[in-house]
Amino acid sequence: MVEVIIRPVNKDDTDALGEMWLDLVAYHRELSDDLPGAARGAEHRYVRRIMERLDDPYMCARVAEVDGQVVGFILGMVIDLMPDIFDQRPSGFLADIYVEPQVRRHGVGRSLVNELVDWFRQCGIHTFDWHVSSDNPEGLAFWRSIGGRDVMIRMRADIGAKND
Repeated sequence: MVEVIIRPVNKDDTDALGEMWLDLVAYHRELSDDLPGAARGAEHRYVRRIMERLDDPYMCARVAEVDGQVVGFILGMVIDLMPDIFDQRPSGFLADIYVEPQVRRHGVGRSLVNELVDWFRQCGIHTFDWHVSSDNPEGLAFWRSIGGRDVMIRMRADIGAKND
């Protein structure tokens, strides 16, 4: 385990976020030709969208720092899937997570997910969903290790009390 600091994204994180997002897209593209690559300049648009919503109470963007360097990020949001059609409570959605390869398997990803789960809990959310490539056995193992279960093609985890 390394000492990980999780903090909110700020304007100084734009370059690191853009680079990590490009690495995330490239990683997924390497896993499967079915997954899209990044459009030219997309990293700037991706980061701009996050920065424009930093004060949005329905979005959570955090970075992980190790030794003062940003080494990962997570992006989540509260969603309400067509309440006029489906009988369900609002849930959380983990849109993106990335951890630099050199610090993987040192608790950085789990720390990021725990931070997002705490935020979901504060929002009154009881479940959250995410997508994981079926061609990503390490990713599937990670998500199952935190309580993820298959729900159609996506996965879901229950958010219990803080001490569970």
